[in-house]
Amino acid sequence: MSRSLKIVLAYDGTNLVGWQRQPSGVSVQALVEDALAAIEGRPVVIVGAGRTDAGVHALGQVASVLIDHPIPIDELARALNARLPGEVQVLSVEAAADDFHARYSARSKTYRYLVLNDRFVSPFERRYVWHVPRPLDVEAMAAAACHLEGRRDFAALQGAGSAAKTTVRTIAQARIHLLPAMEVAGGLTLPSRPAGGRLVAFDMRGDGFLRHMVRNAVGTLVEIGHGRRTPSSMADLLVSGDRALAGPTAPATGLFLVGVEYAPGPAAPSRSLAPPGGTL
Repeated sequence: MSRSLKIVLAYDGTNLVGWQRQPSGVSVQALVEDALAAIEGRPVVIVGAGRTDAGVHALGQVASVLIDHPIPIDELARALNARLPGEVQVLSVEAAADDFHARYSARSKTYRYLVLNDRFVSPFERRYVWHVPRPLDVEAMAAAACHLEGRRDFAALQGAGSAAKTTVRTIAQARIHLLPAMEVAGGLTLPSRPAGGRLVAFDMRGDGFLRHMVRNAVGTLVEIGHGRRTPSSMADLLVSGDRALAGPTAPATGLFLVGVEYAPGPAAPSRSLAPPGGTL
């Protein structure tokens, strides 16, 4: 009899083509499905909570899967990690409700984007930050980020190629703040560096995200930090719905899927009601 499982994963997306299996290149989905298939003895399909794009990292990606193999749950994580490369690792495996769906059962997702505001970037940091050497007005960026909170139409921050049926999303939190040293999130800390630089974090938590939405928001916030836009211009941008008026798409290197939140005993809602996901 098939068992429904919830798998939590972390990965360094630097050399990966993203979550979703692609015709060429190495994807997270393909790596995990192949590892599961070696245990299951047949092809296995997993569903991810968020389709992170090429170069994007995850501290708490969630996947759902049905398997028949009787391997104990507490042994499955070790068995999978033995078959996975170092840049993709399983953090936990647990039994889930039969109708659990990693994407459609999710209540919210949290993303963090890191901007290193310093003259130089070390070789140990460059894979996980957007290096912006020119000084930033972090207070102006923080004021602008507040305009992203609430239920809004985010068409102006949607990347090209999206098939989303609606561009309306609810963002519970959009905050700019400084991090000490090179603390990333969830206990992950990068090597220490000489004092003087600032690590600017942008946290965004919401019920759904459009393609490149977080990265387009960050590109616009950095322009505000450089004084090219006012903080209030973020509200005007959202009202316009025009992507051409927003800032550039920030590089994938600084983006992390921090975690996915579910209600206790989640049940998958109708697909027609679930907000379509997008690559970030």
